[in-house]
Amino acid sequence: MLEKGFRVSGSRFNIEDWVININPATGYQKTTLSDLQGAWEEFRQSVVDSGGFDNMDRILLHTDEAMSWETVRNLNRMPALILIIRNLCLQNAVSDEIMLNLGEVTDMLDETLAEFPN
Repeated sequence: MLEKGFRVSGSRFNIEDWVININPATGYQKTTLSDLQGAWEEFRQSVVDSGGFDNMDRILLHTDEAMSWETVRNLNRMPALILIIRNLCLQNAVSDEIMLNLGEVTDMLDETLAEFPN
């Protein structure tokens, strides 16, 4: 059992500061970060399911980089990756579904950055 106040790397944290309402049905609190992850997963799957096109591997590479822990820890890196991905998609005339899913990613990123400003 944790004390009400405890030290982590020289900083003092209070348990009350980290109390959140957990949904008993799922066991976690849904945030815009989980919605952003879901949008990225849907975008990536639509690229994979497209059947292939030029530079698909580059789009997947940048998508995986955008979904990486390093990028999620610094969300300000994500808009540049989305721009690269969008340009590659436009250059290769990908399907409307892929572009729609990329738009969903962009919208979710805007919401996430509003909730978690750096």
